[in-house]
This record gives sequence, C-alpha cells and structure tokens, in this order.
Amino acid sequence: MDQIWRHPPEGAQRGLDRPIMATSHEYDAAARQAWHAHDLARFVFTTSGVLRVTTPGGMWTLGPHRGLWLAPRVGHELIATSAVRMHSVYFEPEASPWQESECHALRVSSLLRELVAAMLEDRERGPQRRYALIAPLLLSEMRDSRKASGGGLPLPLDRRLRQICDFLLAAPANGDSLATWGERVGASERTLARRFKDETGLTFGHWRQQLRIVEAVSKLAQGVRVAEIAAELGYANSSAFITMFRKTMGETPQRYLKSEPR
Repeated sequence: MDQIWRHPPEGAQRGLDRPIMATSHEYDAAARQAWHAHDLARFVFTTSGVLRVTTPGGMWTLGPHRGLWLAPRVGHELIATSAVRMHSVYFEPEASPWQESECHALRVSSLLRELVAAMLEDRERGPQRRYALIAPLLLSEMRDSRKASGGGLPLPLDRRLRQICDFLLAAPANGDSLATWGERVGASERTLARRFKDETGLTFGHWRQQLRIVEAVSKLAQGVRVAEIAAELGYANSSAFITMFRKTMGETPQRYLKSEPR
C-alpha cells in the first residue's frame, strides 16, 4: 500500500464553490488515502472496483453501486482493494441530505449515479447550466436510497474486544471460541459476549461472519476464485460459503460485483 493520496480532495476542508460538489478519481490497487477527516459531509461510492473505508466505529467494503455516507469530521481511511474508479460528493451543512453524525452505507441507484456524472460533466464544462435542477433531485434520490445490506463491520471500543478484533481482521478464518479468547484477554466468555452485543449490535458469531463477508468481497474484487475464498475463510466447501454470502448480501458472489442497482 505504498501509493498514498496525501492530500484531501479539493474543497474538502473549506467552503465549496457551491453547496454540493462532486469529484471523481481513479486509483490502482492498494492505493491508500491516509487517516484524515473533512469539515464537510462526504458521500463516496465506486463505479468499478472495491473500496475499503475504515472509521473509528466501523469498516465498510464498497463494491460497485454501494456508497458510504461520512458525516462531517468523522476520521476515516480509504484503501483501494482493487483498481477503483470512485466518485465523492461533498455537502455544505445547509445542503446536507442528513444532519446525523452516524455513517451508513447506501445502494447507489442508476439515477443517483447519473446525477453525479451530470454534475461532474457540468463542472468540467464551466457554466453550471443544470446545477439548479440536478442538486435537489440528487438530494431527493439520496434520501430515498435503500441502505445497503452487508459490506459493513462495526468495530468495538473496549480494549479487550479490539484486541480480539484486530487479530481476526488479520486472520478471518480463525475459528476460536469466545471462551478461548476470554482466556487470552483476561475476561469471562459472558462478559465478552455482553460487551460485543452492546458495542457492535452483533453477537460474536455474527460479527465474525460479517468480517468474512467483508474479506470475501475484497478477494472477489481481486479475481480470487470462490473455491479459494471459501477455503481461505474456513468453510467446508464452496456451497456453504455461497449460501452464507447470498443470505447476507442478497445475491451470489458471482453476481455481486456485476450487479446493477435496483
């Protein structure tokens, strides 16, 4: 990950030329935007490839047509898991579609994608001929967008839980029980189970399954075969992995990266 985007995109840390501004960039696999925060709200999504976004409270893997709403001043790091083309939309406070401070993933509809493309096109041409029409429709489409299933992984704050999570992030196929982890970090299984649920909203088992989904999406983007992914993540066979993936993401691994927004 030696290719680093060292500076935040234009407009991210100051007032925009207009209430909503879009930018577009392409990056090679393993390119990284180091940890930073923006004064303005940001919506980021990919049109090709997979982007991984980490915040203090979670990690999201964004495949094509999945986007992430980043509230103002939320620290985040972006990593291009594969070669990626991405769009970012920045919002002045008065033009923001949401005032909430929580980050959340959305499905990017065909209309929303085209509205951002039109905004980029107008910016490149100079005169903002269509901005007055595009901006309110873009905001309406964002508010109406469905939250994306899967692809997100909440991260706990508890020191013991973060020790467990950090290990599993590096070794997602690990199948050790929570009781075993309790012996390592000095806490009872019951305490860890309660804290996991309180801080992530998931049981330990569900959190680990979601981690494997996130890892699988990254590997799919790199062209790794489903059978190899299933084996690397500790599944007995490809069928078991595909069943789990479809139940969580709503479609098979083969269709995930090719799927069009509905």
